[in-house]
Formats: sequence, structure tokens, C-alpha cells
Amino acid sequence: MAAGKEIRLKIKSVENTKKITKAMEMVAASKMRKAQERMRAARPYSLKVRSIALHLSTANPEYVHPYLRANVQSKEAGIILVTTDKGLCGGLNTNALRLLTHKIKELQSQGKSVRAVAIGNKGLGFLNRIRAKVVASVTQIGDTPHLERLLGSMQVLLDAYARGDIAEVYLCYTTFLNTMKQEPVMYKLLPLSIEDMKPEDGSVPKGQWDYLYEPEARVVVDELMKRYVESLIYHAVVENIASEQSGRMVAMRAATDNAGNVIAELKLDYNKSRQSSITKELSEIVAGASAV
Repeated sequence: MAAGKEIRLKIKSVENTKKITKAMEMVAASKMRKAQERMRAARPYSLKVRSIALHLSTANPEYVHPYLRANVQSKEAGIILVTTDKGLCGGLNTNALRLLTHKIKELQSQGKSVRAVAIGNKGLGFLNRIRAKVVASVTQIGDTPHLERLLGSMQVLLDAYARGDIAEVYLCYTTFLNTMKQEPVMYKLLPLSIEDMKPEDGSVPKGQWDYLYEPEARVVVDELMKRYVESLIYHAVVENIASEQSGRMVAMRAATDNAGNVIAELKLDYNKSRQSSITKELSEIVAGASAV
């Protein structure tokens, strides 16, 4: 019965693991719903900032913000990488890091070096392993990201672009499509273009908008463009968190199902072992009775 006892211990261990994965699935589902609500709450602000930025960029042509100018002389690019702080979320981080690797190789083939900003512990660890130039990082942002914590790290690349030190800035994150599907995205954050600031229907403002600027046009446009870029980064972080919880929920559901299959197979082996032991004992009893 030693084998039977060992199988019973394995069954008990897998059952405990199944309880843990089921609990983690339920927690991830709850957090995913909250992340979706946070995404929906942030969308009206992002749309309004995009609309105003589009209007001001066409209404004040005598001043061109640095984010709208291309720094063609620079031979360096910047990448803001958004990943998770924890694992157990399927291939979410792996797909984003694979996309990042391809982009770095593409930039290096063009003769450009790369500066990186890591948002999330997994991305920071990967960038350190490949010996990338990490100029700033922020980790442990939690389930509710605060823009104040993100500003310091991303401002390093934004200021470098405004000075002309960087030719372009990319934003790599995982976009949330639905509960079962999340896709990694490499979005060109800077330089901004009029096409990027158009609404989803592709409409553009008709005619010239006339604004009264206080204190002056330069200050207003600078602040608005800064807010617009910040909203893009914040929205990417929020989408990545929603994708993380969705990926973790699906992964834990698959782990729970696999644990159930393992338990069924172990119970079958246990029953076979027990039946074999009973058959052996009956055979010994019958043989002893025949000998008497």
C-alpha cells in the first residue's frame, strides 16, 4: 500500500494547488472588472485632450511645439516599455518583450542606439539582462496607477526629445481587446503628427479656430501637448493592467482545469493500484485455502 499512500498524498497536494489557482482566478476576474472601469473612466479625458490638441496645433501655425518636430539629425531613439510587476499571466510579457527585441534590432540596423524607460519589474529585469541603456524606471505601481509616479521616469525621455537628443520615442505595451485577447503594441509616441491626433472617425477641424491665449500661446500649447502625451502613456499603463488581470485570469483557469485532469488521472492510478492489491490478497487467500 506504499504506492497507494504516495498517490493519495499527490492527489491531496494537487487538490490544494487547484484551490489556490481557483482563488487566484476569481481575484484576477474582480481586478479585471475594476481595470476595465478605470479604462472607461479615463477615455473621455483622453478624447477631449486629443481634440483640443488637434485644434490648437492647426490654429497656431506660427509656433510649432518640439513634440511636433522631427529630430532627423539625432542617431538615438527612446522606448518606454510597459510590463507587469508580477508573473503568472500567460504569455503577456513574453509577447511584449519579443516585440521590443525586434524593434531594438530594427533601430540598431538603422544605426541608432536605444535609451529605455521601464515601467514594471518584468521589463526592467529584461532590459538589464540584455544590457540595454536604462535611463529611468518605476516599479510596483499597483493595480491603481497614479500619474504622479509615472511622470518622473517618462519625463527623462520627453525632455531629451524636446532638446533634440532623441530622434523618436516609442511606447511598447499590451493593449486590451477583450477578455480572451490581448495584443502587444509598439506605438510611435514622438514626434506627434496630425494624423495621430485625429478622432477615431478620422475627422479634422473645419476652418481655422480662433483662441484667446492667457498668458501667451507658447505657454498654453506647451502645457497642452505635455498633458496629451501624459494621457497617452497613462492610458497605455491602464490598458496593460487590464490585460495583465485578463491574462492572469485565463492562465489560472487553465491551471485549474489542468489540475482537475491531473487529479482524475491520479485517482484512476490509485484505483488501479488498490484493485491490484485486493486481487493479490484474494489470490493469496485462495491459494492458502487450497493448500489446507
